[in-house]
Amino acid sequence: AAAGLSYVGAYVINTYKSYDNFLQDKYALLPAVIIICVAVVMFIIGLIGCCATFRESRVGLGLFLAIILVIFIAEVSAFVLGFVYREKVKTDVQGTMQSVFEKYDGKNPESQVVDYLQEQLQCCGVKNYSDWTTTQWFNSTGNNSVPQSCCQQEAKNCTGRLDRPQEL
Repeated sequence: AAAGLSYVGAYVINTYKSYDNFLQDKYALLPAVIIICVAVVMFIIGLIGCCATFRESRVGLGLFLAIILVIFIAEVSAFVLGFVYREKVKTDVQGTMQSVFEKYDGKNPESQVVDYLQEQLQCCGVKNYSDWTTTQWFNSTGNNSVPQSCCQQEAKNCTGRLDRPQEL
């Protein structure tokens, strides 16, 4: 279990490096770090449990049970907090994404991240392609279109024009 949690924590950190412009909050990767710390603690607790079992120590097994109960309570608390604050996180991420989309010019590093995100997630805009109509880039291009990264991969000759939304 500790090895599995370590892998999940490392995977989350590695995956979200691509989206660090959207996660401007310095605590955004804190859950992944906590997962890795929990994995280390679980490994140590597992060793305590194994040693107590091999030695048939009542005190060691009692300590192991107490530690497992504390971990269970912590997991339930984390679940409840995650459930309670999910809307706040969603609102914060959407606000940050909107500000990154506002800075889009097709050339700067943030623009490349936006293009990468839209291509990888096969999406367009924060909620949908109409989000682009309020950006400075959309108004400055004057051709009533969204970035090429909004185009569906199978759409041939897609220009990103809003008069052909089936291609987006």
